[in-house]
Amino acid sequence: MSKEFQRYVVTRVKRAIVDYGMIADEDRVAVGLSGGKDSSVLLHILNLVRRVAPIKFSLHGIYVDPGWDMEANVLREFCEREGVPFYYKPTNIAEVVFDIRQEKNPCALCANLRRGALNNTARDLGCNKVALGHHLDDVIETFFMSLFYTGQFRTFSPVTYLSRSDVTMIRPLIYLTQEQVREMARQKKLPVLENPCPVNGRTKRQEMREFVANLLTRYPELHLRFLNALKTADLRNLWPVTK
Repeated sequence: MSKEFQRYVVTRVKRAIVDYGMIADEDRVAVGLSGGKDSSVLLHILNLVRRVAPIKFSLHGIYVDPGWDMEANVLREFCEREGVPFYYKPTNIAEVVFDIRQEKNPCALCANLRRGALNNTARDLGCNKVALGHHLDDVIETFFMSLFYTGQFRTFSPVTYLSRSDVTMIRPLIYLTQEQVREMARQKKLPVLENPCPVNGRTKRQEMREFVANLLTRYPELHLRFLNALKTADLRNLWPVTK
C-alpha cells in the first residue's frame, strides 16, 4: 500500500488521540468489533500506534454478538494476526429488539443494548477505555440527525466518561473521513463482513448518510469546515438570550 497514505492515516489518528487525551500510560483499551470496515481499521491503526507510542497500553478486541448468523471466527483470526486478544460476547439482543419488543424503529434500542453489553464486558475484562470506530462522516451525520429529529445542535463527543459502567469511551478515527477509512480497509485487506441486520440500508442513519454524501458533492470542503466549526464553536453565543 502507499506508505504515504498509511503514514497520513496513522498521523491523523495520533493527532486525535493527543488532542483529546484519549489514551494514557497503562490504559487497557477494548476495541468494539462489529465486522464492519470502521472497527477493523480502528483496531489495525491502534495496533500500529501502540508499537511506536511513547506510552504503554494494551488492546483487546471484543465482538458483541446480537444473535445474528455471522462468522465471528473471521474476527478472531484477524485479532490473532494482529496479536490482540479476542473476546466473544453472545447476547439475545436481536430477539429482544425484533421479536419481543417488535420495535418499529429498532436502531436506537439495538445500539444502546449493544453499547451496554460492550461497556460491561470491557469493564469485566479490566479495560478502562472502550474505542469505537466512528469517523468524521459519522460525526456529521449524527449532527444532522439530532438537528432534524430532535431540534438540537448535538453530536457525539471524542471522549466520554460513562459512570454507570466506569469506562471511558473514545473515538480515535474522528479526524478521518469515511472514504479514507474505506481505502485503508481495502489496501490492507482488512476483514469486512456483510451486515445481517434485517433493516440494514433502510434506517434513518442511512438517510443521513445519503444526505451528507449529496452535500459533499456540492461542498467538497464540508469535512474540513465542519471539523473546524466543531473545534471553535461556542453555542452560548450562537443565539444569546437577553433578559
